Order: sequence, then C-alpha cells, then structure tokens
Amino acid sequence: MINEIKQDAEQRMQKTMVALQNEFSRMRTGRAHSGLLENITVDYYGNESPLNQVASVTVSDARTLQISPWEKAMVTVIEKAIINSELGLNPVVTGQIIRVPVPPLTEERRKEMIKLVRSEAESGRVAVRNVRRDANTHYKELLKSKDISEDEEHRAQDAIQKLTDKFIAEIDKLLSAKETDLMQI
Repeated sequence: MINEIKQDAEQRMQKTMVALQNEFSRMRTGRAHSGLLENITVDYYGNESPLNQVASVTVSDARTLQISPWEKAMVTVIEKAIINSELGLNPVVTGQIIRVPVPPLTEERRKEMIKLVRSEAESGRVAVRNVRRDANTHYKELLKSKDISEDEEHRAQDAIQKLTDKFIAEIDKLLSAKETDLMQI
C-alpha cells in the first residue's frame, strides 16, 4: 500500500515536470525552434488540424523557421493561422514555402517572459505540493483504518517529502535555465 501511494505520487510529480517542460519549450526566446508553432491549428478541409500534420516545420537558421505545406492550397491557410496566432510572427510566403522570421525579444518583453516563466514554475511547485498533500492524506487514512503503524506513516511521509524536495529542486533548475535562456541576446 505505502509503495503504491509513493509510486503514484512520483508518477504524478513526473507528469507535472513534463507539463512544465512543454510549457517552457513553447515560450519564445528569440531563437527559432519548431516548438514555437506547436499549438497552431489550421482549417484542413473543415477540420482543425495541428500545423505539423499538414506541413513540415524546419529550422533554416537561428532566426528563421521554414514551413513546407504538403498541399499547395494550404499555403494561405497556414499563413493566416500564423498571423492570427498570438505569437507576434509575420510569415513571408515565397512560392510554396513559408518562411517565418523570429524577431529578437526586446528588454521589456524579456522581463514579461521571465515573470510568466516564474509564474509557471510556481504553478508547477504548487502542483507537486498538492500531490504530496494527497499522498499524506492517503497515509493518514491508512493509519486511521489501522492498516499501517504510526512509524510506517512517518517514514512514508518522510519519503514523500524527499520526493517533493527533489522535484521542486528540478523545477528550480528548469526555471533558472529558462531565465538564463531568455536573458541571452
């Protein structure tokens, strides 16, 4: 019982880390990477489809993304979807290829992004602490129903606390790496 609760908590904390990493990867740093366009959907014959399912997205240089639609008719649809997204990108169409220059971030925008990154990291920390709280609640329920002893409960809570500390340290490491990344010109 104790190990199952611990494993469940660890899996949930790991999922929080993955979600935070995905969120950080979507945040623009001034350098081109295909993850910038990951959340853009386009109208593909009446269905909303992710951009990567109707075109290939590649990085042509440090500040330019290149999109090659698989169908010629999709060029204008993809261009409009990028313009309408809240990324602040202006695509340039040359024939059947769409080039998306990624402008460098201004100092003001960098500071806004850092605030946003810190907020996301705090949300991750809160999620990890909520998992800890849930696990500790399960341990207390086991103690009330006399399935485990008080000593076992204390050891289990200590193990969950160590797990929580480990994941919060990882979140802090991710945060500092992203802040450093954002402040690079």
